[in-house]
Amino acid sequence: MTPNPTLQFLGAAGTVTGSRFLISHASARILVDAGLFQGLKELRLRNWDNFPVNPAEIDALVLTHAHLDHCGYIPALVKQGFRGKIFATEWTIKLAEVILRDSAKLQEEDAEYARKKGFSKHAQPRALYGVADVDKAMTLLTSVDFRREVQVAPETFATFYPSGHVLGSAFVVIRAADKRLLFTGDLGRPEHPLLTPPDRIPDGLFDAIVTESTYGDRSHEPDVDTFASAINRTINRGGSVLIPAFAVDRTEVILMELRRLMDEQTIKRVPVYADSPMALTTLGYYRQALENESDEIRADIVAGYQDSDPFNPGNLYEVHSVDESKRLNSPHAPCIIISASGMATGGRVVHHLAGMLPNPNNSVILVGFQAAGTRGRSLLDGAPSVKIHGKYIPVRAEIVQAGSFSVHADAEELADWLSNTTEEPEVAYVVHGEASAADSFAELLRTELGWTTVVPRDREIVVL
Repeated sequence: MTPNPTLQFLGAAGTVTGSRFLISHASARILVDAGLFQGLKELRLRNWDNFPVNPAEIDALVLTHAHLDHCGYIPALVKQGFRGKIFATEWTIKLAEVILRDSAKLQEEDAEYARKKGFSKHAQPRALYGVADVDKAMTLLTSVDFRREVQVAPETFATFYPSGHVLGSAFVVIRAADKRLLFTGDLGRPEHPLLTPPDRIPDGLFDAIVTESTYGDRSHEPDVDTFASAINRTINRGGSVLIPAFAVDRTEVILMELRRLMDEQTIKRVPVYADSPMALTTLGYYRQALENESDEIRADIVAGYQDSDPFNPGNLYEVHSVDESKRLNSPHAPCIIISASGMATGGRVVHHLAGMLPNPNNSVILVGFQAAGTRGRSLLDGAPSVKIHGKYIPVRAEIVQAGSFSVHADAEELADWLSNTTEEPEVAYVVHGEASAADSFAELLRTELGWTTVVPRDREIVVL
């Protein structure tokens, strides 16, 4: 008798990063997402562990979207022997290459910097993976169309549907042997300022739904004034604004909002610097999607693009060179700097923080989720200092959280979307959330929808 397929949670169980889910059945093994663990040190150290199963025995990888906590482990997986195909949408492949090359470059640079400065406990600091590993990984990526089922392995089929989170992002329906599963990936909001809403869930019974819960214990309250007020306060006192922003999607959304606020004269028109090579490449892809009139972009945005660039407030400076970036570490006149990474864990934004945090005239506006253990979370929690490149930097700048920019569905939005299933699933596994958020969202699904819900343990195996 052939055993039933199984599902194993190899990441994003009890934490909000490191999404990795393994489906196994008699004919194949399929991994859904291969993300990096981020935040707390004990989580980041897990990236260095050998993968729990032999990567060479995994037949295929299904990638929901291009954020680092979903795709950032792929080169390490390839380094350990994975040689299967990686299935993703066209824009996810393009954005993943940007993300992975930047990740490898930063790791190699950070290792070299730590070696030169001597602040690593390792005599020879090394990167988890390098650019050469990314080169190998990119040869494995295979583009798939939305809403068209594709065979990814023996007796295993996947269908990608737009999830409205970032360009190319998808929720995925997988048929494995005789079981049917839904993976939400990261689900977008019904009213994304740029992207179309998530598709409805296709009809039929799911043996399991694996749902994210990033904001599973909260709602996104309307917060239209916080962002503009913080900018005006900072400029009025002669300071500059630093916005750590994810390179994929968040930078575009922030630029659109800055244009709106400046056009309406709600905030003063000061120079806006986009300082992230990764974000600038991503911005080029978003403009390309607009030019191609992609179905993922809202029709009103596509129509408006014929007249003007929605991402340019009129005073946008795209910062490419390192020397240009260094000049922004201590701005001499009021300006707005948008720089990656969104949780201030690496990239040019870290150097800007080191220069700008000690000045009380400046402000740092946090516009996205800040995972536990990240610099962004420390700033959000009111830390008096943060450690940057081996030194503690005093936090005297104003720290502001502007929660209205999230492109993750909140608890009610996610529950409303899931409620559109035509049949109650056998079970819903709640993942990709900090423990309190996952527990809270599991309870919400139990009480509002009457579903059987489980918050799985790390490395737990369940029979489908």
